[in-house]
This record gives sequence, C-alpha cells and structure tokens, in this order.
Amino acid sequence: MVTFVDSFSSIWYGRCEPDEPLGGGRWHQKIQPWTQQAVAGTVLLGFAVDEGVRRNEGRVGAAAGPAAIRSILRNMPCHHEGPLWDAGDVQCSTNEGSHDLESAQQELAKRLVQIMAAGGKPIVLGGGHEVAWGSFLGLEKRWQPDESLLVINFDAHFDLRATDPGNSGTCFFQMERHCRAVGRTMQYAAVGISRFANTRGLFDRAAQLKVTSVLDEELQTESQLATVKTRLAGLLASHDRVYLTICLDVLPAAVAPGVSAPAGLGVPLAMVEPLVDLIANSGKLLLADIAELNPTFDRDHQTARVAARLVARVATKWKT
Repeated sequence: MVTFVDSFSSIWYGRCEPDEPLGGGRWHQKIQPWTQQAVAGTVLLGFAVDEGVRRNEGRVGAAAGPAAIRSILRNMPCHHEGPLWDAGDVQCSTNEGSHDLESAQQELAKRLVQIMAAGGKPIVLGGGHEVAWGSFLGLEKRWQPDESLLVINFDAHFDLRATDPGNSGTCFFQMERHCRAVGRTMQYAAVGISRFANTRGLFDRAAQLKVTSVLDEELQTESQLATVKTRLAGLLASHDRVYLTICLDVLPAAVAPGVSAPAGLGVPLAMVEPLVDLIANSGKLLLADIAELNPTFDRDHQTARVAARLVARVATKWKT
C-alpha cells in the first residue's frame, strides 16, 4: 500500500537565537509546508522506501533516510537558499513479497510533476536508489522531447542491472531502455565507480550503452579533480537539461558508514562537492536526489550530516 505522509510540525523544530538578529536563522525557522500556490524555491520531497534495496538483497533501513536528513537540516544555518518548502514523504509497504515499489515510484513522479509545474526546484530525499527511476518518470513529464538530458550519478555502482522487476540496482538501465523505446536522447554519466563493486558484465553493458564513467581511483587528487571538472563541464555544455542523483555509497566508508553497501575506497567529499557545485551552477539542473542513507548503520549521524550538507549545498548553489 502506498501512502503519503505530511508530518511537518513534528519534524521542523529546533534551536532559536533571538539575541542574534543578524544571524539569518536556521532551516526550521524558514521552511514552510509546500502547496501548489507556493512561490518558486527549493522543495524537499521524501521517498521513504527501501523495497528496491530488499529486492536487491541489500541492507534495508534506507526508508528512514528522509527523516534522518531532515533531523540534521532543521538546525542548519540558512545561507542564501531562497524560499524553502517541504512536500512530505511518499511511503510504501515493504513486507516480504510486496509489489508496492512501482506504485510508490509512480506516486513520486506525480508529485514531482506538480512541484516542477509550480516552479519548484525539487530535491528528493531517499530512500534506496530505486528513487532514481521514480525521479526520472517525473522528470520526463517536464523534459521537452527535443531536449537532450544528461543524467549524472555519483555512485560506486553503475546500477545498470537488467533484472525484472526493478530494484535499487536497475534504475539507470530502466532509463536507458525507456529512452530507446520512445526515441528520446539521454546521456548517462557515472562518477565514482568502483571496479571492485561492479561485475565485468556491468562494465561491458556500460560500454555498450556509451556511459561516461569516472572510477573512484581517478578522483583522489586535486589534479584528477581538475581533469574530471573539465570532462563534466564539456558534458554540461552539450546537453539541455540535467538530472543529478547522489548515492551516498560513493563516499569513503569512514565518511559515510550508514549506507547499504559501504565503499572500500570511495571518492573524498572534497572531490564531490566542487563537482556538485558545477552541476548546480549550470543553469540546466531540473531535479536532484540523494539516496541510500541507512540510519540503522550510521555512526553518530555522520552519514546523515554529510547528506544534509549536500542537500543544503545544492539548495544554495542551484541556479536556474
């Protein structure tokens, strides 16, 4: 069963500093419940689902990710984010044998269409990386047929499995297959791929689909970062629209322990953030999401803090 939950008042509370009038406030003081009459701004939408992770035989728990991210965001200081809105959570049952994932993805897509139609800049809080297929379905309704789409995924995994039904490891193959079927133009770029977390078959499929990929070992130093920024800038220049998705397992396990599949190496956060800035500043970003935060395995809310930092960074840097 798919449900939609709006629990704004129980989430957005926190520290206030009345003696600091020049402080600018914190997220919980600025964010408001989203409606279709809201002025344009950043809109958070939760995908509190990890059925795809269960299907993919991963460590479940990411359904609690949106709440964990908000629990950190609420006390973060405001820095030029513009209007902030919260549109609630999409949820679904994850009982053994559940088939509600597809309905949850469709519900996510429907709500994203509403947000984008009203001029909102949506950031989806996952949830497993099956969130990406739902995000894409929503994006497709706002992405014009004559426009080319660049999908940028920060991830240790390609998520190009051809398994049916879909799961957290199939979303980008689902996108590629769908675009071929309907004759739309999409380029997939995967940044942070681990050669030790993807089978040879997945590397072969990525080559067949002409995926642009950057290995985790190719993004460890400042000189490597400069090279990747140049490559990414070229891709951004040659596409009309951009969808950014961040799987937290792209980061080192010491930085992001609370994920379904912790990284053996990972890409340092200091390498990821400038690339996220480049994308958010491109003027072409339509939608962003963040996936795979699993609070069950988090340590001192460390991964949640990183996720919230990335969400706030996108909100601050997003140019339209």
